Amino acid sequence: MDFEAAKKRVTELTVVLNDCIEKYYMGNESDVSDYDYDMMMRELSSLEEEFPVLLQNESPTHRVGGRSDNTFEEVVHTVRMESLQDAFSEDELYAFDSRITKVFPDAKYVVEPKIDGLSCSLEYRDGVLVRASTRGDGNVGEDVTANVKTIRSVPLKLKIAVPFIEVRGEVYMSHESFEELVAQQELNEEKTFKNPRNAASGSLRQKNPKITASRKLDIFVFNIQQQEGGKDCVTHFESLEYLKELGFVTVPGYSLCDSIDEAIEKIRSIGDNRGKLPFNIDGAVIKTNDFSMREELGSTAKFPKWAVAFKYPPEEKITRLLDVEIQVGRTGVLTPTAIFEPVVLAGTTVSRATLNNADFIAEKSIAIGDDIIVRKAGDIIPEVLAVAKHNGENSVYTYPVNCPACNSVVVREEGESAIRCVNPDCPAQRLRKLIHFCSRDAMDIEGLGSAVLEQLVNEKLISRPADIYKLNPMDLVSLERMGEKSTFNLLDAIENSKENDLYKLIFALGIHHIGLKAAKLLASRFGTMSALLNATKEEITSIDGIGEVMADTLIKTLALPETRGLVEELQSLGLNMKNLTECVDKRFDGMTFVLTGTLSKYGRREAQEIIEKFGGKASGSVSKKTSIVLAGEDAGSKLRKATELGIKVINEYEFEQMIK
Repeated sequence: MDFEAAKKRVTELTVVLNDCIEKYYMGNESDVSDYDYDMMMRELSSLEEEFPVLLQNESPTHRVGGRSDNTFEEVVHTVRMESLQDAFSEDELYAFDSRITKVFPDAKYVVEPKIDGLSCSLEYRDGVLVRASTRGDGNVGEDVTANVKTIRSVPLKLKIAVPFIEVRGEVYMSHESFEELVAQQELNEEKTFKNPRNAASGSLRQKNPKITASRKLDIFVFNIQQQEGGKDCVTHFESLEYLKELGFVTVPGYSLCDSIDEAIEKIRSIGDNRGKLPFNIDGAVIKTNDFSMREELGSTAKFPKWAVAFKYPPEEKITRLLDVEIQVGRTGVLTPTAIFEPVVLAGTTVSRATLNNADFIAEKSIAIGDDIIVRKAGDIIPEVLAVAKHNGENSVYTYPVNCPACNSVVVREEGESAIRCVNPDCPAQRLRKLIHFCSRDAMDIEGLGSAVLEQLVNEKLISRPADIYKLNPMDLVSLERMGEKSTFNLLDAIENSKENDLYKLIFALGIHHIGLKAAKLLASRFGTMSALLNATKEEITSIDGIGEVMADTLIKTLALPETRGLVEELQSLGLNMKNLTECVDKRFDGMTFVLTGTLSKYGRREAQEIIEKFGGKASGSVSKKTSIVLAGEDAGSKLRKATELGIKVINEYEFEQMIK
């Protein structure tokens, strides 16, 4: 395609895709299928890659995340992002009204749900998003522009080109997205987020915007912080209507109330219906409507005097424990789940909740048949709090001595709370081990995610990692949503993974206690898989960073016939078994580098690899153990901390001199 044709097509796709996004988030409707949307997005991305000059600020491809060296530099808020004073009773709301009406007898209020998320500022110049930042301490936040652009409910371009406007909103994660994320984390044996708010906060501050994009965040906008030009609103209610005109998704269910009694009735209504909402709220906010009244009322050192947040009490229920189910994870850990008589919590019926581990059950003296207290952590995840009444019918629940999936004897290692099945061929662990094997830090097989792997396992096409390298086009093309192009792209990714460095394969084996860092140390020390298989405990523990527990687990796992058989089979299938990360010399041996700011010649990962090639380590944070800070342009808090601690700081030119 020539440039002019590409330019025309990019414009067409940008308009259509942005229109789809607006209809979905503003009108809850869709004109195209998910598949057609994905195909148009892929076509646009390809054209922008081929013709970079055509990449527009409002391009919807920003929504999927791109390459970004996010360092979260500080942003000083021109208008302070204040927090609200909490109220826990209706008496406190009446007291708030008394303080307001004493000065303004005819005051009116706006009541809106208090979204449980992360406060964020969005700044627009001439209608285009130029910066997004977190609240921080109210005065100073962090720049998260690249990540916020991946949130589809954030307009990249306003419907009206206001010269300048800064708005405040709440980034949140819906119940559906949160449950999907937790399910995926559990499947991958990752630490799960406790509630949607923590998930939203952690997702917004990801270094890689593509990860943020995958988390399906949303935003509700509820305030104009400042503006130049545009409509001059005199009330809060009017400003919310104006924000909708500009293209923002505003906080839902807000109401204008003529009196405190009407406002309290609205707060009760929000509380009664919060279980039906598709997102989490932790209260309701009541605000003075008139801006001139707000200005005169002012703020204390901590809170505005013109608003207050009412917090709903947590909901707990008592129910009867009927049974305990044991699930087996990728690393063999046996996790208990309580099965109880159904109860309604936060608007939904629940009958299952986590029991954490054997120690928790013993500590709470939980027995089947007991009356237990349950609640939803963050109004989402059901959890057992305690025993309300021991009914005496059964003794405290004890863990099985055999794995419920394969009947192998389970073990509990010294110093651990986890009880696990150590059988490497345990069927309950197969899918999770395959997901780990294909993950980004392991063999990094793009396109072979959990959904595809689950299909392959269910169709009995694979059961062990080696089976992945025996797949053929006919195996894949029959899978749901796997066309010819996707099939060959996946087979190429599988073939390319054979050339991965040795440390990725070591990590992919999923050996307990051996993480990515340990895998790199082992690959660097032993050089080949053969040498690692024959290494002694003394040789392994001589590595700085590898302890006795790690060495014992490693030797025990590598000695298993199943492990050795898998490694031999992978080698016969053409997988690389050698360390490819060359250590040029040891000039940086024992030194820890921290990179900050933007480097003109090197990418962040490239600079880290150079440091490691010379025997050094790269860290993400500055401490007393840091040897050198490599500072690029726009270096922020890390540079300041290094200066305070008296740590040596070098620029890019000095770094180049060190590696010559």
